[in-house]
Amino acid sequence: MDNRHRIPPQVLVANRLLVPPTLAHLFQLILFLSATSHSNGVERSTYIVHMDKFYMPKIFPTHHHWYTAILDSTTPNDHQSTPKLVYAYDTALTGFSAVFSQDELNTLRKCPGFVSAYADKIVTLHTTHTFEFLSLNPVAGLWPASNYGEGVIVGVIDTGVWPESRSFNDRGMTKVPKRWKGRCQGGPDFNSSLCNSKLIGVRYFNKGFMAANPNTTITMNSARDTAGHGTHTSSIVAGNYVEGASHFGYASGTARGVAPRAWVAMYKVCPGNLEECFTSDYLAGMDRAVADGVDVVSISMAFSYVVPLYENPFAIASFGAMEKGVFVSIAAGNDGPSLGSIYNGIPWVLTVGASSIDRSFSGTVTLGNGLTITGWTMFPASALVNDLPLIYNKTQSHCNSTGLLSNPPYDGILICDVDTVDSLRPVSTLSKVSSAIFICDDPQLAEVEDFSYPGVVIGSKDAEVVIKYAKRSKKPRASIKFQQTILGTKAAPVVACYSSRGPAQSYPGILKPDLMAPGSLVLAAWPPNKIAATIGSLDLSSDYTFLSGTSMACPHASGVAALLKGAHPDWSPAAIRSAMMTTANPLDNTLNPIRDLGLDLEKASPLAIGAGQVDPNRALDPGLIYDATPQDYVNLLCSMNLTKAQILTIARLNSYTCSNPSDDLNYPSFIVLYTNKTTMFTRTFQRTVTNVGDGPTIFKAEVTAPEHSTIFVWPEKIIFAKKYEKQSYNLTIKYMKEKNDTVKFGSLLWVEENGNHTVRSPIVVSPFDDDLL
Repeated sequence: MDNRHRIPPQVLVANRLLVPPTLAHLFQLILFLSATSHSNGVERSTYIVHMDKFYMPKIFPTHHHWYTAILDSTTPNDHQSTPKLVYAYDTALTGFSAVFSQDELNTLRKCPGFVSAYADKIVTLHTTHTFEFLSLNPVAGLWPASNYGEGVIVGVIDTGVWPESRSFNDRGMTKVPKRWKGRCQGGPDFNSSLCNSKLIGVRYFNKGFMAANPNTTITMNSARDTAGHGTHTSSIVAGNYVEGASHFGYASGTARGVAPRAWVAMYKVCPGNLEECFTSDYLAGMDRAVADGVDVVSISMAFSYVVPLYENPFAIASFGAMEKGVFVSIAAGNDGPSLGSIYNGIPWVLTVGASSIDRSFSGTVTLGNGLTITGWTMFPASALVNDLPLIYNKTQSHCNSTGLLSNPPYDGILICDVDTVDSLRPVSTLSKVSSAIFICDDPQLAEVEDFSYPGVVIGSKDAEVVIKYAKRSKKPRASIKFQQTILGTKAAPVVACYSSRGPAQSYPGILKPDLMAPGSLVLAAWPPNKIAATIGSLDLSSDYTFLSGTSMACPHASGVAALLKGAHPDWSPAAIRSAMMTTANPLDNTLNPIRDLGLDLEKASPLAIGAGQVDPNRALDPGLIYDATPQDYVNLLCSMNLTKAQILTIARLNSYTCSNPSDDLNYPSFIVLYTNKTTMFTRTFQRTVTNVGDGPTIFKAEVTAPEHSTIFVWPEKIIFAKKYEKQSYNLTIKYMKEKNDTVKFGSLLWVEENGNHTVRSPIVVSPFDDDLL
């Protein structure tokens, strides 16, 4: 890397020792203030500005006063509009957001302490059984070891919260901790008394949205959730126990979050629609969450386009959170199944993909001859479809036959074919018969969230029996019973089709996603004034509903992190992420490799599942961990050919140095990318592991090499004399390129000689298109 792009340690020392900020920086600021020029009647936009706080003159009591003085200096001579401060940031990042003209921004760049600036951007938002599917139980494992997350504060950055939801009742909760610095911010339709010993804090941030939309009136200018997304995600991560929860009779049971005894704090950064979330508001929410004292932050948001790390607010703010020991979990995004569709590939956070769970929803078809067939449905009512005629026309058996749908020979239960899930809903709305049996083999049916027609979907194999009966019986008849829930569905989990895949576009050198968690058809809390289902043209409400997305997977992982934080309060964010990754399960409940729904159920690669499905109980006792410090991440940034200002935008502090740049981060996974011009390569990684088991032990390496690769591990055995001892090893990949470029993958297992621990890391060798990533 060009040395001009590094941060030489001697320069940093010089900045610290030879330029006293009390006089020299104040003099520079005065020169800046006197030299500012202005332009009137020009277009203005909101910008995020990053500052080096070292340059703040001591005459200013706070960073806020410093920023205000800088902005006030740009007042035009005719006293017209001035740059408007939107937010001041000082915890997860250092700087502010304000509305500038381009000329004013160019002037600001000359101010002492200026680091970088970029325009405000819009970001998008990406249970009764999932805890059982993850094997959480009150008898043994992570739940009792962490006391269900007691003592941990989870901050959720989202659309707000519906505080009256039963998921936020405070039965059994302990008192709000004294270390908590947050507040319950009141506002329209949100009294501050609505917080309690479960929902211990709420704040809302919409100044960035208002700066971008000055003539818009916010319908709910408080932390109340008008979208439903934040209520859903926060109840997943740490909702309290709620008996009798269901979605119109489906998935009935006792709802609870992954960490049901953890405290919840909501930071609303989206004023209304999910498309109205601005980075300046997100940064303000994240900055405040860290300052308030949260332990874990859950972010079910993402960009839908490539943003470099030094302009990515999630990357910038989460670095500051990580420095202070706060664990950050973020959704991978919902742009799958294409490779390279992850835009949140941030090395210092946990990136979470989405999977299915072993639960399906069904209706029972009973034929007139007594034969019973189970099919899929989510019709939200206990409809009476009893002893109706079956309608089957061989020449018009396809549902696209509008004549059969709109003018059936008689009323009853229609039998017809549907090609894909996408064509199912519009077809069902056209049908003029009481009910229908749809024949469809599309596996993506498992991801459909709602179905407003009183029908059932069956596969082609079951359809043979139904059609045979309909054709041979003189008066074929059938009945359908709805609201059935089936547990133990196999195979599960599978990778959700929508879940974004790696390599991560923001930084492809780290394997992302890190792991996956339940994300499809997750039942969680919902505002009662939002649509939860429909029957025809009738909208229905419910306190609990199903949603699918990596937005639902992320809070599952965040909840597991909260439990681990409760059980191991001294573990760093990197250690918690390592424990979750190296114990993740790459197998489904048939003990076969996890399959990819987006690739016709082919074997899923780590670019889709990361290390596998999160396994909370195994993560409690991982055996070995891969730790990392903030300086380690800075070393990674220093290897990326970034400028000093770009690195400082993320790392904030001049105390970090670029004396040891390295793209070999101590990470619990391995990825090697090659271009079309590559014929063969050799890559060596160095890793350091810490023994977190009890006492002396020995681990032996077991390798499954990707195809056309040879893997060497040295040493093959690592010996620990005591707990918390560190040992290092090298892993070398030699790869000979084949004719067809495809993703190859394998794994490294460190197996303890006594069999107590197995520490697994995925290995990926993948083609890499520079034009795409």
